[in-house]
Amino acid sequence: METYIGVDLGGTNVRVAKVNEAGVILQTIKGPSYGSEGPEKVMPNIIEMIKKLDDYQNCAGIGIGVPGPVDTNRGIMCLSSNLPGFTGYPIVNELEEAFHIPIYLDNDANVAGLAEALVGAGKGMNVVYYVTISTGIGGALIANGRVVSGKNGYAGEIGNIVIDRARQKVNHLNAGAVECEASGTAIVRKAQERMPYATINHAGDVFELAAKNDPNAVALVDEITTDLAYLFSIISHICDPFAFVIGGGVMKSKAYFLPQVISKYQNLVHEGMRHTLFLEAQLDEPGVIGAAMLPLSMRG
Repeated sequence: METYIGVDLGGTNVRVAKVNEAGVILQTIKGPSYGSEGPEKVMPNIIEMIKKLDDYQNCAGIGIGVPGPVDTNRGIMCLSSNLPGFTGYPIVNELEEAFHIPIYLDNDANVAGLAEALVGAGKGMNVVYYVTISTGIGGALIANGRVVSGKNGYAGEIGNIVIDRARQKVNHLNAGAVECEASGTAIVRKAQERMPYATINHAGDVFELAAKNDPNAVALVDEITTDLAYLFSIISHICDPFAFVIGGGVMKSKAYFLPQVISKYQNLVHEGMRHTLFLEAQLDEPGVIGAAMLPLSMRG
């Protein structure tokens, strides 16, 4: 069975792993990414970590997941907010020169979605849409075992989808962008504004208050679940997935909100689309597994 190397690169930490075709992690090395120090520090560190893996020379390929949109054809990051100096940097070319095996680069949400589609909750399904609801909202379309990244690498940047044009603009995203209205960050922001009497540290606090029939929390959860239902219906009308696979920290409270989202979604789509599966993400390490799956998925 062939093995692959996955690199999960973030602004603070980096994880490197050797993974087999079944998505089983065989060996992992973790450490600081030195992301604030630029490519001159980050890239030699990654190369050194890969060389610490047993029998790395015989791995069939290397995949890298990074935060932000990626030009997968050129092997570069299009935007590198968390990794200064990496916008346009030739990551793939540098690693190809170091290891002389196939190297692939993609967005971290895309590779997490790929892992869930190939060896996780969406295994065996031809079209899977992965959605992560956490600090922000991200997504990935996996069709026939491959990530659809798009021309400019922005496919799956669903956080900027407008679900209500009448909302106020919050940040650089569109006014009414779903990330500004229904992400974990948005839920906390809205709850703190509307419920100054309550202690709100994370989205779960809001869902628990709603379960106790706090009227403001109930109203907010109704709003959030409606916004998410619109998001899922928009995606579904474009690609009609076999399943949505949903990950991210907000899913810890799935029992409080997901049934409402599904019910509202069913009223927003065509009758024949009402049985789309909504599945919880299964994998503990989707980022590094999905990165390792990139060369496998591109093999054809």
